[in-house]
Amino acid sequence: MPPVSSGSVAPPARSYWITTLGCPKNEVDSAKLAGRLTESGYAEASGPDEADLIVVNTCAFIQPAREESIDTILALSESRRPGARLAVTGCLAERSGAELAEAMPEIDVVAGFGMDVTSDSSTPVAFRPRESVPAFDLLELPRPPAQAPWAYVKVAEGCDRRCGFCAIPSFRGRQRSRQLASILAEVDALDASEIVLVAQDLASYGRDRSSESRTQTDSILELVSEVAQRVRWVRLLYLYPSSLNDRLIDTILSTEVPYFDLSLQHVSAPLVRRMRRWGNRERFLERIRRIRQLEPDAVLRSSFILGYPGETEEDQDELLGFLEEAQLDWAGLFTFSPEAGTFAVGLDPSLSVPPGLALERLAECSELQDAITTRRRANIVGTEMTVLVESSESGRSYREAPEIDGVVRLRGLPAELVHERGAFVRARCIGSEGPDLIAEVVAE
Repeated sequence: MPPVSSGSVAPPARSYWITTLGCPKNEVDSAKLAGRLTESGYAEASGPDEADLIVVNTCAFIQPAREESIDTILALSESRRPGARLAVTGCLAERSGAELAEAMPEIDVVAGFGMDVTSDSSTPVAFRPRESVPAFDLLELPRPPAQAPWAYVKVAEGCDRRCGFCAIPSFRGRQRSRQLASILAEVDALDASEIVLVAQDLASYGRDRSSESRTQTDSILELVSEVAQRVRWVRLLYLYPSSLNDRLIDTILSTEVPYFDLSLQHVSAPLVRRMRRWGNRERFLERIRRIRQLEPDAVLRSSFILGYPGETEEDQDELLGFLEEAQLDWAGLFTFSPEAGTFAVGLDPSLSVPPGLALERLAECSELQDAITTRRRANIVGTEMTVLVESSESGRSYREAPEIDGVVRLRGLPAELVHERGAFVRARCIGSEGPDLIAEVVAE
């Protein structure tokens, strides 16, 4: 028998599992955490019950999101294997880190935006001053190549706006835009066919870096143009309506993705002012008409809050009329959630809208918008489209943003393309089912 080696046996690699809650911006943070953990000697586990380190990247935007974060923490704590550590990061950790650490002994590490989750310390995060850059800066961390044919890229952190319902600036801080070269390097490294640019206020990218000689939109225009030279599809999510000027519209239309995600929240002028935002029904409709005049097949998405303090039946009727006239392709509808520290919680209590009434108004808007979406999807039947293949059975056209819109269910996809990451095909739409389309491949 050969002699047994006396050399030491390398210990098995430590493993991690990350559960991400909330918006695409959190998904980018998680991807960068995964890259950091890999550099630190961790390997991704096959599931949370197999991991040595479990990370929950939490959301704290509204009360239901906070409740989901806490429920997820508890569930993962119960299912983890003996000796595994549980780290909590993200918005809830930054916003309520001390309370979490005190109330939930299940958590081993509370890591705000400026702490490394691999830290052995179990001390609650020490919150940094709002204007400072964290030592552990997720925004600038490298990340691994994209596993899907598309990837989110976060171009800025924080927000300079002070919308009446939103607490995000209180824990994400003021806007802090990345250098263009850093973003482009990340785009190149991701090697994706579609890049989805995200930020809390995307159209304001670079304003905190711009010199006085540059207009307020120069930076976002340059960013979109540069990314469009590197990938076939570039998509923008979360555009504040006052920033959507003609130059930005033209730049988006010059790409292959005429998709406009406008954060409107409501259309009644008095209510929008109480939300501490810009715009009204006619201004929004003017922008939509302008877009569709230039590109009739442009896709529009927005989101709306029902039940904000002071909302009246007249406000509801105006929103319903807007939805009917605007004919948006997609819309997200939410009921108002009072958030500590926001302008809205300081409003006269007599302005409060009963939760049941807010839900009724949401249901009324949902019924109308669902019918509009279904009708607009049915109108695509019979046309040809370019589809980015995501699996053996489905993909997306420019009309669908990943994870939030419908999909295109593909038939007749050539076998050689099933596993070709980032392939594009031409397909003819032969049917629709609610938000989804059914299409037959006609050419690679």
